[in-house]
Amino acid sequence: MAGRDLRTLFSSNDRSIAANEAFTNRQAQWQAVTAGLADHVRHVTRSDFDVEDLEAPRRNILVFHGVGGIGKSTLSRKIEASLAGSEHRPVQWESPSHPEERTLPVRIDLARAAGMDFERVILTIRLAVAAVGRPMPAFDLALRRYWEHNHPGEPIEDYLRRGGLLSRFSAAAALPQQMQSALSDVAQALLLPGTVGSALGHGAGALIKALRERRQSVRALAGCSRLTDLLEAEPDLDALSFYPHLLAWDLAQLPADKSALPVILLDTFEDSGDRTNRDFERLLQRIVWLMPNTFFVVTGRNRLQWAETSLEGQLDWTGPYSWPDLVPDIAHAGSGVSGRQILIGDFSPEDCEDYLARRLNRDGQPVIDEPIRRIIAERSHGLPLYLDLSVMRYLELRRIGSQPQVTDFEHDFPALIARTLRDLTAEERHVLRSVSLLSAFSVALATQAAGMQHDAPALRLAQRPFIRESPSGVWPFHVHDLIRAAIRNADDGSDDRWSEQDWQRAAQRAFHALESEWRQDPRRNRAVLVGCLQQGLLLARDFQLDLGWLADAAFQYVEDSIWEPLVLPAADAASPRGRRTAADALVETLSAIARRQHEHRGRTVSRLAAVLALGLLPDGLAELPTYYRAKAQRDLGLTDDSRRGMQRVASAGGRLASAAQRGLAHLSRVSGDFPAAVEAAGSLGWAGRHHRVLGDVWWVQGDMEQAAAAYLAARSEAEEHGVVGETAVAQAHLAFAVSFVDPLRADDELDLADRLLSPLSLRSNEMTARIATLVRDAGFASDLPDRAAVQLAEIGVSGISYAAAKLQLALCFHHAVLDAQDNLAASITRLRELTQNGYYAYYVEIAHFMGDLPLPSNTVQAQWIDGEQQPRERWRNIVLGRRDHVATVR
Repeated sequence: MAGRDLRTLFSSNDRSIAANEAFTNRQAQWQAVTAGLADHVRHVTRSDFDVEDLEAPRRNILVFHGVGGIGKSTLSRKIEASLAGSEHRPVQWESPSHPEERTLPVRIDLARAAGMDFERVILTIRLAVAAVGRPMPAFDLALRRYWEHNHPGEPIEDYLRRGGLLSRFSAAAALPQQMQSALSDVAQALLLPGTVGSALGHGAGALIKALRERRQSVRALAGCSRLTDLLEAEPDLDALSFYPHLLAWDLAQLPADKSALPVILLDTFEDSGDRTNRDFERLLQRIVWLMPNTFFVVTGRNRLQWAETSLEGQLDWTGPYSWPDLVPDIAHAGSGVSGRQILIGDFSPEDCEDYLARRLNRDGQPVIDEPIRRIIAERSHGLPLYLDLSVMRYLELRRIGSQPQVTDFEHDFPALIARTLRDLTAEERHVLRSVSLLSAFSVALATQAAGMQHDAPALRLAQRPFIRESPSGVWPFHVHDLIRAAIRNADDGSDDRWSEQDWQRAAQRAFHALESEWRQDPRRNRAVLVGCLQQGLLLARDFQLDLGWLADAAFQYVEDSIWEPLVLPAADAASPRGRRTAADALVETLSAIARRQHEHRGRTVSRLAAVLALGLLPDGLAELPTYYRAKAQRDLGLTDDSRRGMQRVASAGGRLASAAQRGLAHLSRVSGDFPAAVEAAGSLGWAGRHHRVLGDVWWVQGDMEQAAAAYLAARSEAEEHGVVGETAVAQAHLAFAVSFVDPLRADDELDLADRLLSPLSLRSNEMTARIATLVRDAGFASDLPDRAAVQLAEIGVSGISYAAAKLQLALCFHHAVLDAQDNLAASITRLRELTQNGYYAYYVEIAHFMGDLPLPSNTVQAQWIDGEQQPRERWRNIVLGRRDHVATVR
């Protein structure tokens, strides 16, 4: 499956190295070929198939497209060889259903370097058909007339020999005899005098007249209804492009036992012209349309646009009716093939390793060491061209006497840029460089980032194969990762390469384009915010831009209380290393805030303290790490540190002042000063989440009715403001309060909480909801202590100390309902240990209320709103109510 790679062979004096042109699987592409061929055979063997029908849609084409260097030409050659003989077919590839001896594959390289003009294309196809061993009389007559008119005095066989075409095809030598036989038959039928060579020179008129009169002597040709018109037409290049119709007709006349299936592989199709000059493409399209009984496999960089109505007038047949199989996302009934325009994907990591191992070997063992193969495969992103360039770099390092090391292949190749930019217009190159600054983009965003006034270049660029499409994202397009890295980092030797100032200006344009995307989003879509924030932060970091609109976006990010992670890749090699700019500090701040849902709160405090120590954030943004450090300190039970931080933010009067006031109210509550918390809630308003603060006060009083009403009001207010995170938080607390007094209603409230929390990342509130399930099941579930132990272990990982105390309180409720005094006493002892720093110490009092136990003399008592007696009675009644419920159920 691998031949000698001459370029690699001549790159080293070491004859012990076997330089093979490695070929990887591509089994999916072969399956598309065999399925397409099977469909084609079924179509052309139907009784109603008419080779002369020029109006029916065409389904005789399959297109493979992909970036330069992805292996399209290698695939095209392998398909040709595999159709020609089973001995050339990879063992993983199944046999096609059509017999190989009846299949006539021919690959035509349209690369400019191959010098393939349209005459050579037509002659190549005819030479391939010569293997049938029979004249193609209609086509041969027209071709001979064309040849004598355009190449007077030059025998066609001399031309074929000089161009190397005769040596390529084993049956090519028979072509002159087949053409001569067709001419002789015509001369004899018309009783023309003179040599065979002059039969058309002087006898064309006689033949045309005989065809017009449908004489018996030329009945074999008279069935070709358009032959007469083609013979009458001026024998120029335009007429030549219609002659394939005659060849298709000739093939259709072959007896069943001599029938053949031509498969024409048109490779490097992008070199047939650009998108402003489609003259050569028009001629090639005629071949495909006029030979409906021939199967065509096109390989090139770009998707064929023939099914687009916008090309009407530029090509002869356009639109989805003419080319139904070239419309994107068309599935073929019964064939298992989804679409006939197939993007050739990158190699898998395993394919990359296999390619490198087999490309250079000595005595059957890979020459390139495994660590080097691994780093090359990782950096290649599956692009075969990168693998090939890395192999040449390996040999070059050996040639100059250096032992290749892993670090030698942390390298970007300028050749990747040259191959990518080769067939792009100047405007497309400008847009490509601009969008390489973005991880994803739309046409509108690309146009704005490039500073252009019209979308056409971005629209054309979006159709290129190195632009990948992900319709599910905020922006549908992104540049192939490896090509994007090369454009950003490799030395660009092109004539229109950008200077550092060009890149800086482009970064500013992209930065402001993202701001427009975010500010002009009418729906305040969260995904748009996060996408703009991530890309904007990267640009600000890598190009040391002022934060500008990122401050507003950062505050919106935290206000929504959703906390999906911000995924930010490492800084580019060209950008400053380390957190040395305001953008670096903001990236670390937001990352720490989001990651606190998945890290121990102690880690959050350390990260945010480090950000504050840098002193890089402006005053308006410094309150972000200050406030969220204080929140994490509160979760850890560091109430004094938390209070100082909250007071600092509240006194500054910034955007988080209301949130800090709420934090101070929470601190009053957790220390047991409930009247102060209620008083503070009165001035908090929506921004301070006043209803939720009240709900947090009422449930600990045992007043679940007021608590549920407050949480319900908090949820409704959050819904009105469209803040989904706060809506989920309020619902989790509502479910917790309801779980004490109404297990049946709690089922519904917990179900809603789960649905609201599931798409978010609110770890502490997820814990609240899970503890609520224990409260709901208290007294009913015998396995509740075991479930609580599992949750407690998970809480220990998070560092959220109040959750451990709240869970222990739920256990106390369970034991009190069961009147398990020993277990209740043990749980109260554990609860006292968890709250010995005074943080949520009133949970110990509530546990005593549940068991109707007197408070120990050393208990630090909370400042209950209605005095101690009322909350004691409420909590005891909640326990007794549950006990009665359990007894009724059992």
